[in-house]
Amino acid sequence: MRSVDDHLAMIIDATMTPEPIRIGITDALGLMCAEEVQATSPLPGFSQAAVDGYAVRAVDVGGGTSLGHKEDSPAPEASLPVVGEVAAGSQKPLRLQPRQAVRVATGAPLPTLADAVLPLEWSDRGRKRVTPHRPVRSGDFIRREGDDIQPGDIAVRSGAVLGPAQIGLLAATGRDKVLVYPRPRVTVMSYGLELVDIDRNPGLGQVYDVSSYAVASAAKDAGADVNRVGIINAEPRRLKEQLAVQAQKSEFIVITGAVGGSSAKPIQEALGELGGIDTTRVAMHPGSAQGFGLIGEDRIPVFLLPSNPVSALVIFEALIRPAIRTSLGKRVPTRRTVKARALGRVESIPGRLGFIRARLMRDAETHDYLVDGIGGVSGSPAHLLAGLAEANAIIRIPTDVSEVRPGDIVDVLFLQQRA
Repeated sequence: MRSVDDHLAMIIDATMTPEPIRIGITDALGLMCAEEVQATSPLPGFSQAAVDGYAVRAVDVGGGTSLGHKEDSPAPEASLPVVGEVAAGSQKPLRLQPRQAVRVATGAPLPTLADAVLPLEWSDRGRKRVTPHRPVRSGDFIRREGDDIQPGDIAVRSGAVLGPAQIGLLAATGRDKVLVYPRPRVTVMSYGLELVDIDRNPGLGQVYDVSSYAVASAAKDAGADVNRVGIINAEPRRLKEQLAVQAQKSEFIVITGAVGGSSAKPIQEALGELGGIDTTRVAMHPGSAQGFGLIGEDRIPVFLLPSNPVSALVIFEALIRPAIRTSLGKRVPTRRTVKARALGRVESIPGRLGFIRARLMRDAETHDYLVDGIGGVSGSPAHLLAGLAEANAIIRIPTDVSEVRPGDIVDVLFLQQRA
């Protein structure tokens, strides 16, 4: 039986990053940049006011040449004539003469010779003449041309994951498109003679195809571009054709219901003809029975999951989600893990890494994390989907631990914040 860490390492080693494509920056959030974006102009593009106030020469309002100001600095004695007003977006240049002030709005270009802005709050707010209440020093409350970025600077580096700040920098450099590694394409299929889609009523011995919907949603949540094919044809020749077609347009293929029992033999044989499939058990629960292999000329990773949706989702969380996140270029592809105090007793299978669905919460007084297991209690079924739907976390129990007692500190994977 292979350990979870060894199995995950094998999967990550086979994970591919899609070829870069150029897309609009509005669609690039969360993707990894595939080029170095160099600034061709300064940012800001001109010296501008950082606050509403008056553009002045610092020496005319009692300031010096160093940045900053002192609360106890003496206030200037004389007022200055206000010789004009500049709004944000103004394209009309103004020139400031000694012992004059120009009223400016935040973002407005600074008049020539002005080296500071006197905030409105530090003055009497005069329209024709302004009396400063406190001095400013050269450089106070202005954004100088090129303070943020100079021409030739790297605005966004190759390999950076594009967040809101990076998208803003791309816009600031005038870029409307960027070269990125796209979301990996994940094809989700389901296999089983007992399955019917949700647009039909199941007959005797039939069940709805639940797992492919659940796994497809999990793949989308992980950041993938998902194609849910649904139930695939069980006829061997047709089965092989479908798999070969999907391998040409996917970075990952996930098939639910493809392990366990003699009914799964046809799909495993078809996959074997297209590449190599390993159905060795993995030392975890639930979800020990699973398969992994590489098919097609491009050696596309294929995951074989049980038909039970809880087992399928736990395997996805532990092994497939990290592969998708790695493909996206995430530096930390796994979920956030926190230490929490167990509120109740939880059992685990010795020799297997336990993934027990749970509710994670915070103590109102101590702010410590508390966790209450939903599965893993003696007599509680581990296969029920409703319990997983109530969970916002998974307790990760080491292979050498068979029981967690109330008060024990455990590792918990934080799935999502519930309202």
